[in-house]
Amino acid sequence: MSESGSASSLVAETVWKEIESTRTVELWNTVSDDQLWTLHFIFGKNMEGAARIVDQRGVSRISGNPSGRFVFQVTGESPRKKDHYLCFPHHFCACYSFFYDVLNRRQQLSCKHQIAARLAASLGVYVELNVSDEELALLLSKI
Repeated sequence: MSESGSASSLVAETVWKEIESTRTVELWNTVSDDQLWTLHFIFGKNMEGAARIVDQRGVSRISGNPSGRFVFQVTGESPRKKDHYLCFPHHFCACYSFFYDVLNRRQQLSCKHQIAARLAASLGVYVELNVSDEELALLLSKI
């Protein structure tokens, strides 16, 4: 990753932590215009897509029991089909864009599914699904 990629990632992480620290019952009211602008500046059109996904409650956190390990499942935006992508916000998404735009071409820091998972986690607005550790392992083995 380039120097600007690292700096941008650090700025984004600071904004995510700020959002988490000011979370209230009025969810979107905890995100300031400056924070939204900063995230949009860093992530561009992917931030817009991520916000739409979060608005539509398209993020689930699947937690294994008893370990507490978890992965996010994010619904895609395609009106033709509603794909679900397994996602670790900081490291991985199973979508095409992650492999093409993030890893291969290095044109994006994160795909919109990673951003949606991070935004939903910061705001606390994801659907919580609990499964056994065995079910979680089986789910992850299909990636």
